[in-house]
Amino acid sequence: MKMNDVRAMAKRFDIKTFGKSKAALIREIQRKEGNFDCFGSAEDYCDQNDCLFRSSCLSEKA
Repeated sequence: MKMNDVRAMAKRFDIKTFGKSKAALIREIQRKEGNFDCFGSAEDYCDQNDCLFRSSCLSEKA
């Protein structure tokens, strides 16, 4: 997912985006959607099936 896509999604959740990294924004979105703010920390397994970033997170580890 590109940074512009993450920023647009963050704005829909009323999250301020200025000066924040992609990972920081994604973690804030994860909290807003009711999931753990764990983007980028999964090691081969993730049980957050409803997370919007699950596939992106796991694929970045590969």
